[in-house]
Amino acid sequence: MKKKYQQLVRWLKAQVTTITPGNTALKGAALGLLTVTALLWILFAFGVFFNIQDGWVLLFFTAFAVTAILVGYLSRGLLKWLGNFHRGYQLALLIAVPLLIIMSFEWMAPAILAVLASLLGAALLVLRKTGFQQLSPRKKGVTLLGLIIGLGGFITLAILYARVGFDVDPMINAATSVDTTVPHIKAPSPAEKGPYAVKTLTYGSGKDRHRPEFGEAVTLKTDSVNGVPFIDDWDGFGGWWREKYWGFDSRSLPLNARVWYPEGEGPFPLALIVHGNHSMQDYSDIGYGYLGELLASKGMILASVDENFINGSWSNIFGGLDKENDARGWLLLEHLRQFHKWNTTEGHPFHQKIDTTNLALIGHSRGGEAVAHAAMFNTLPFYPDDASVAFDYNYAIKSIVAIAPVDGQYKPGATRTAIENVNYFVIHGAQDADVSSFMGSQQYERVKFKDSLYHFKSGLYVYGANHGQFNTSWGNNDTGNPFTGLLNLKQLLSSEDQLKIAEVYIGAFLDITLKDKKEYLPLFVDARKGKDWLPETVYLSQFEDSNLELVADFDEDFDVSTITLEGGQVSTENLTIWREQEIKLKWQEKGSRALFVGWDYDFEKKEQTMESVADSLIASYTISLPPTAIDSTGVLVFSLAESKEKSNPKTEGKWIKGLQNENNTNEEEEEEDAEDEEDEDEDEDEPKAPIDFTIQLKDSLGQQMAFPLSTFSPLQRTIEVMISKTGFIKDDKESEKVYQTFYFPFEELQKAHPGFDFTRIETLRFVFDKNENGVISIDNIGVMKRL
Repeated sequence: MKKKYQQLVRWLKAQVTTITPGNTALKGAALGLLTVTALLWILFAFGVFFNIQDGWVLLFFTAFAVTAILVGYLSRGLLKWLGNFHRGYQLALLIAVPLLIIMSFEWMAPAILAVLASLLGAALLVLRKTGFQQLSPRKKGVTLLGLIIGLGGFITLAILYARVGFDVDPMINAATSVDTTVPHIKAPSPAEKGPYAVKTLTYGSGKDRHRPEFGEAVTLKTDSVNGVPFIDDWDGFGGWWREKYWGFDSRSLPLNARVWYPEGEGPFPLALIVHGNHSMQDYSDIGYGYLGELLASKGMILASVDENFINGSWSNIFGGLDKENDARGWLLLEHLRQFHKWNTTEGHPFHQKIDTTNLALIGHSRGGEAVAHAAMFNTLPFYPDDASVAFDYNYAIKSIVAIAPVDGQYKPGATRTAIENVNYFVIHGAQDADVSSFMGSQQYERVKFKDSLYHFKSGLYVYGANHGQFNTSWGNNDTGNPFTGLLNLKQLLSSEDQLKIAEVYIGAFLDITLKDKKEYLPLFVDARKGKDWLPETVYLSQFEDSNLELVADFDEDFDVSTITLEGGQVSTENLTIWREQEIKLKWQEKGSRALFVGWDYDFEKKEQTMESVADSLIASYTISLPPTAIDSTGVLVFSLAESKEKSNPKTEGKWIKGLQNENNTNEEEEEEDAEDEEDEDEDEDEPKAPIDFTIQLKDSLGQQMAFPLSTFSPLQRTIEVMISKTGFIKDDKESEKVYQTFYFPFEELQKAHPGFDFTRIETLRFVFDKNENGVISIDNIGVMKRL
């Protein structure tokens, strides 16, 4: 048998040899490929030339072809060089490098590891097989060098890996940089436990294979629901494994949840909280118990909804669920349907215990997007992607909380979800290594207030907060990569501090919207109002309510000389930047336009100050208002963010092309300039002072008043973070525009300017007289009622 097998192998090899191209054939193939490509390239180049009639294009295509030839030779040289390596090492590279990349999710760490491992492995095997004494002097040096670099490199990597992280450039907290007394809210901390004893239970199918609390030990049994209209791609190997693990498919999704509720008669407001995407085998619903204990003690019911069965799994590499966030949102409405049924069922533990006029939805990550979908579905008669699926919910959802949400994972009708007449709060951490862009600010823009009731929306950006620590089972590793040491955690808040922030803000938001405790509203404009309750860090708050009377939101048209308020006009002086444009986030666009203005006084000497700038050179942006009645008890509000761009773009590039230097610089001036540059280099590590400027108002009688932005707070400089440790090697700082609301009550300004008529404001002027240069973005200028 063995002999016949060997004969068969030899015969197959002979057959393959007879059809294997020889050198002549391969040479002909190469010539044919190059000839056809060259002819097509020449035809393509002349075709473009005849279309645009520009002779330079022929030179461009010639240069491009020469570059392609050079790259081809270099690539061939690289392959030939690799071909000289040991076949085992070639195989090792082809196997190891892709796996290292998968394990680290980027290229730098794999490259370093591959080099160090190769050097160390080569040195060790040479020493073992050949022996140090048998080597030539040159090879002894090379072997020792490889051993030192390889071993030393791994020791260094181990030390760096074990470190929590590294310091980033120092940053000034603008809100605490000025001596401004901010009165604290006179109320108990919203994170303080209430008077109610807390009880717990679970409800679910009673059939869960892995968790007794939703299986045989479940407190209340529920019927499953059919999720087929909302879930795609529960098929193939991934679908088979998902069904094998859970014991059901998309036709019978369970309604499972953990419930914390107050002991008492009720009725109590109800909130549902849902996790986001995480490993489905690492159950996420248990991680919100800290909120359950708090809210239940304050007289609210919290149900942490289990949607782990539509989360990701290792089997997703063979195909996973696609854009399932509509299912996440729809499931929340089915849970609300269940609670409404229980509330009217005599003898049930929740009979008349639920205040169905006060409902809230809370979501984290993908769940943070899903709660917006649920709020929209709640008001619709049909599923927007398939009108054969009817909806009949219409529950009294008053409040939405989004914790580090994504946005646009599911798009109803191929667009983004928009919701109306609900209160909305979004919180996001600057150190988020999963959803590293403030995507909830996009949904924030799409929350509108159109009825006669009071509503508000607020966004909070927290320096040092990450993605996972809002869930106690997720922790400080946002990436799913078990090698946590790859992350830079030096700037990360402690888990206790991050949970405290969530308790304060979510507790306050639900106290306001479900229990009418309006005394907590100022917290959502200014974190300093609750400084005794909160850990110390940078908080950027954005706020808007249904009382806002807009002056300018810069979304109305492309004319930069007009504003949203009809009849209003704009004039400027000495600005180096003036435009209105879409706001770009780290990943996507925000879905709103804003004003961008810049100024630059180009100090030639280090000792120059703003006092040396002539008044005629000071930059400003002025809005002239049409005759409008303004509430004298109102508040001037607007949102600001720093824009990280050059403050004087017309000093380089196309703007100075062809200009001649009219003045020759003498040797002494060159030395002084060099010294100035050295001084600037020495100050690079000094944190930039926050941005401040003057706000001027003029009334219809011609009376003027002025006050600095820092009356409320200077503008926070852009927050820059390093998510991974390799970012320090690449200088890979991550940042984006995060807007902050500025709030100036007329009654407070009136104290310093008693004769000014705030009911007849004629002009609003921003005067950039505090910083040498800067670029800022301004949005949502208006007047609202005082909180």
